[in-house]
Amino acid sequence: MKRFVRYLFIRAFLLPVQLIPLRAASWLGERLGLMVFTLVGSQRRKALASITTAYPEKTEAEHRELARESFRHLGRSVMEMVCIRQFDARRHALVEWMPEARAAMDSALARGKGVVFVTGHVGNWELLARYVALENYPAAVIGKELSDERTTHLLERFRASGKLRVIWRGRQGAAKEMLRALKGNAILGILIDQDTKVQSVWVPFFGKPAKTPRAAADLAIRTGAVPMLGFCTRVGPLKYRITMKALALPALEGEAAVMALTSELTQGIEAQIREHPEQWVWIHQRWKSPPP
Repeated sequence: MKRFVRYLFIRAFLLPVQLIPLRAASWLGERLGLMVFTLVGSQRRKALASITTAYPEKTEAEHRELARESFRHLGRSVMEMVCIRQFDARRHALVEWMPEARAAMDSALARGKGVVFVTGHVGNWELLARYVALENYPAAVIGKELSDERTTHLLERFRASGKLRVIWRGRQGAAKEMLRALKGNAILGILIDQDTKVQSVWVPFFGKPAKTPRAAADLAIRTGAVPMLGFCTRVGPLKYRITMKALALPALEGEAAVMALTSELTQGIEAQIREHPEQWVWIHQRWKSPPP
């Protein structure tokens, strides 16, 4: 019943908000983010704990200001995605896909073995995948089903409206679907910056061992697909910039190769977060699992 009520609330929220002009919705999202920061102490404390772990040298006031800014950014991003139809219509004016980044993607796909595309929960990851797919690049993303089947279906419809195919990890046949996508020379998007219940390795993140999904490295090494790292960074209230680069497969074998590539990808995500720390989802407990 709790999940059903939550689903009804989401549907009731989405319908009127989608009619709000995009700029107003983005501003409203910022206000809502600040309200959550102020009123929801549990989420604020999680963000502050993560920021303190990552930046022990900063003051308590600096930790609090960074947390506050991250809630503002996340609120904006959520509301912009609610109004995604408006964003789609204006995407070329609002999002800049850097020419060298697009050339890197074209070059990677020209190899014919697919692309394992890695990003993190920084900037606007949903917009990143959607923009690339709407530019007629074959793309699929790996996702985790939500606790309610109706809400999962809602998310799947949202992504499908942007020409994205979702492969739900944990479902029967998901691994074969991933391999099939790469064999078909598609882009397979994976986020690896969270501690989740998947096969993982421990690699450094902000100088501390962090449990990190290994699927991206496993898939690239097994299939010969090009590993790529990319981000959709907010550069203004309604402005984004897409950057990406290809990585070389490690000149190693077995577990050492997986560790090396996962570490390189993670360091790339860390560098992006350090450059734009207010755009990462600090409420996630990144270091909750101690290394074995």
